[in-house]
Amino acid sequence: MGEQGTFETLRYEIIDPGEHGIARITLDRPQARNAQNKAMTYELNAAFDDAARRTDVKVIVLDAEGPHFNSGHDSRDTTPMSAFEHVFPYGGFDLPGEEGQMAYEQEVYFDMCWRWRNLPKPVIAAAQGKTIAGGLALLWVADVIIAADDALFSDPTVAFGVNGIEVHGHGWEWGARKAKELLFTGDWITAEEARIRGMVNQVVPRAELQEFTLAMAAKIALRPSFALKLAKESVNQMLEAQGQYTAWRAAFSLQHVGHAHNRAKYGIPVEPGTGGPRTGRKAAEG
Repeated sequence: MGEQGTFETLRYEIIDPGEHGIARITLDRPQARNAQNKAMTYELNAAFDDAARRTDVKVIVLDAEGPHFNSGHDSRDTTPMSAFEHVFPYGGFDLPGEEGQMAYEQEVYFDMCWRWRNLPKPVIAAAQGKTIAGGLALLWVADVIIAADDALFSDPTVAFGVNGIEVHGHGWEWGARKAKELLFTGDWITAEEARIRGMVNQVVPRAELQEFTLAMAAKIALRPSFALKLAKESVNQMLEAQGQYTAWRAAFSLQHVGHAHNRAKYGIPVEPGTGGPRTGRKAAEG
């Protein structure tokens, strides 16, 4: 087991590198309830890329330090986009109106999550405590999700004047009618209900989350790497045949209709007085 590189917002290590190696990526901003700032986005991408390219890694585990998996996108982050090496061929992040906002969110949220969703190796996520708004998009890139029995999930962003988070996977993850209910109300869904609805694979006691997740990763790592890749691609292609990517893109565009409406009505991209759509920290603390 060893640390791989130096990161500010996460820990990255390879467990038992070799024929059955596991890459473990741990979100490590517990003081901010693991809210995803720009640095975390690009560090996650670097860690995912390294794990995906290594021949001594079969499976990738994504988990989180502290009481909660992720409280959403960090609205307090003021680091300019110019501080990072961009992954996609976009620009104009600082342009006025919706042009800059959409370019920024497409780079940092939408296309990044789609990229991670298509990693050629199995990704197992382990979630404890609360996962809010943008944290769901991060969780949903995983192929298998293990939840602690105290886990709760919510997307409250309709209250902020948009249709939901940038990656609109709610209908696939919760079912159409439950997705509408949870979007309309912003209510929580428990780990057990998420399991029943197919978003979560297994629910385990909080104290057993890490051990259970790593044991499943080790079991999967015994399978041939090429067969794992083909199995993942087969299921992902089924989802794409159902129109998943097209629906996500359409919902992403509608989100920016909401942002543009709020700019015209209030002068800001979100409804005023709500704290903004990327500030789940207070909810996570509650």
